[in-house]
Amino acid sequence: MNELVYLKNDEAVCDSLHVAEKFGKRHDKLIAEIRRMYGELIGKRGVQNGGAKFFFESTYENRGKRYPMFLMTRDGFSLLVMGFTGKEALEWKLQYIRAFNQMENFIREKSTQMWIETRKAGKLTRKAETDTIQKLVEYAKGQGSSHAEMLYMTYSRLANKMAGINKRDEATVMQLNNLSLMENIILHEVDLGIMQGKHYQGIYRDCKKRLEAVKDLAYLEAV
Repeated sequence: MNELVYLKNDEAVCDSLHVAEKFGKRHDKLIAEIRRMYGELIGKRGVQNGGAKFFFESTYENRGKRYPMFLMTRDGFSLLVMGFTGKEALEWKLQYIRAFNQMENFIREKSTQMWIETRKAGKLTRKAETDTIQKLVEYAKGQGSSHAEMLYMTYSRLANKMAGINKRDEATVMQLNNLSLMENIILHEVDLGIMQGKHYQGIYRDCKKRLEAVKDLAYLEAV
């Protein structure tokens, strides 16, 4: 899904850190403005009907230290950026609106039986792929690899990238189906490569080449 808007407790939110970056604002000043708005919302309308639904205090980590930031709903974002002007500000507003629409559509889709069944089937494919990668790990160790355990993460990232997915639990039905296709291809290529006695690095190159060809044919968008 889009990095601008993401899921938090099954709600579409964005954060002040990204908003400050995209709109060219100092984060500390943006936080001060949110705190001012947050205080006014609570003071005028009450927590139940005001600020609590718009802004949520949080933190982020930078170089081992925690710093304050705010998460915000679509309404909170709209209130915050209402006064931001300029051509670039307008473009970012439009991008955030599209991102909120996309995430809210996904939230609705995630509650459907089709998504639940597709995710369940995908977990079975993932299990089969993991079992195959386990064989590859032992195979790579036999060829002298000292970092064979990294192959689990390497192939997982490859499959996700080719399917256009950042997080599996935030993938649409179409993306989940694309992911299952990619993982089935990996299963086949790894088994074939081991059977043919190829070097484990060559097996990865073959997998990547095959996945890229399928992605291009299917017009998939990699992340």
